[in-house]
Amino acid sequence: MSAKRTLVLSILFAAVVSLFGVSAPAQAGVRVGFGISVGLPPPPLRHEVVVVRPGPDYYWVPGYWDWRPAYRDYTWVGGYWRLPPHRHAVWVAPRYYTRHFYRHHHHYRHYYYRRGYWR
Repeated sequence: MSAKRTLVLSILFAAVVSLFGVSAPAQAGVRVGFGISVGLPPPPLRHEVVVVRPGPDYYWVPGYWDWRPAYRDYTWVGGYWRLPPHRHAVWVAPRYYTRHFYRHHHHYRHYYYRRGYWR
């Protein structure tokens, strides 16, 4: 994904979050565990058009790549409007990250995926 597109999507997400009066979490690492070892990074995010909000309490959950173990691959989950599970709920977007380690003079890279959740 180009740096310009990443910047535009980040700004758009921040605008949506601020529009609904919730703050983005400082770090999604609140959950226990390291995520799912997936073996490969996700594809670039897809461009989405945010449709009209169905009601005043709905929150836009941006589209993301979800890891499907049965297929050993990512599946695109398009963005959607959703009522949060409680009044002050904040959507923590899925995270994709790598961990590097060395073993017997070889460099290894593991890709991990942590699903999105409401907190």
